[in-house]
Amino acid sequence: MLNGRVEAPHAFVEASAIVSSSSRVRPDDGLHGHRIHPANMLRAGLAEMVGTFFLIFTGTATAGAAALGKSTAGTPPDSLAVALAFGLVLVAMVGALGQVSGAHLNGAVTLGLAVTRKFPWRYVPSYLGFQLLGAVLGAGATWAAFGSAARDKAHLGATVPAKGVSDGRAFLVEALITFLLVFVIVAVATDNRVPAAVAAPAIGFALIAAVLIGGGVTGGAVNPDRAFGPAIMSGTFTSLWLYILAPLVGGIAAAVLYDRVVGRATAPTTTDGDPQADVGTGNRSIATGTPQGTTAT
Repeated sequence: MLNGRVEAPHAFVEASAIVSSSSRVRPDDGLHGHRIHPANMLRAGLAEMVGTFFLIFTGTATAGAAALGKSTAGTPPDSLAVALAFGLVLVAMVGALGQVSGAHLNGAVTLGLAVTRKFPWRYVPSYLGFQLLGAVLGAGATWAAFGSAARDKAHLGATVPAKGVSDGRAFLVEALITFLLVFVIVAVATDNRVPAAVAAPAIGFALIAAVLIGGGVTGGAVNPDRAFGPAIMSGTFTSLWLYILAPLVGGIAAAVLYDRVVGRATAPTTTDGDPQADVGTGNRSIATGTPQGTTAT
């Protein structure tokens, strides 16, 4: 998902050494300024697998501990702890792996970027496959850490609609909260106007907010991989289809909206004037874009 818009990270440099300059294969731009080369595809895929593994393991382990009443010191983890666990580990993984693979760690992110031409389609199957594998292994690690009770009682943190919540309402919630996450990712990780240091914290906070919003309704998957891994390992397939489809719908919609509409705007400033109104530099209000001493209409 991120990292500092680097022109030529170490992984890409290594890949370039493998493929001669006379080769017809050309590198493709990736997320957060990293670049993808066919010779580096396996490494990037492994980074996606590792990142998704720790995202799912951290979140489902915390959810499982809460469901089983396990505690580190004091009371067991609660709903806030689950949201924080997902958000904090995402910040860490984005910071650690953004320069290697872009740290998508979420099929909705990968497809949203591909639809908006910020990620090459030919790498999508590999990314999705490695992400799913990491999710399954992450759920398996929670099973190994907490024993059979984690699978039999806590279902490895599998997401299902809350009692009384219809599939339609759950679909809407999952689409909306994934929209929130992917909108933030596309904004902070693909727009060069955003400082690179902002990306990882913003993405993590967005996931925390999304899980807090959706947790009481759907369990807050916000990620088809997050739903798929625990479902496969625990055998919990209730409404799994919506946890796969809704995040993809929300993620693609968010990426398209930012790429085609919101991201093309430029905020009016006292230095640059108001580009939307085709007004040049002047003594203008940063808040409204109107000349100071006048009233915005």
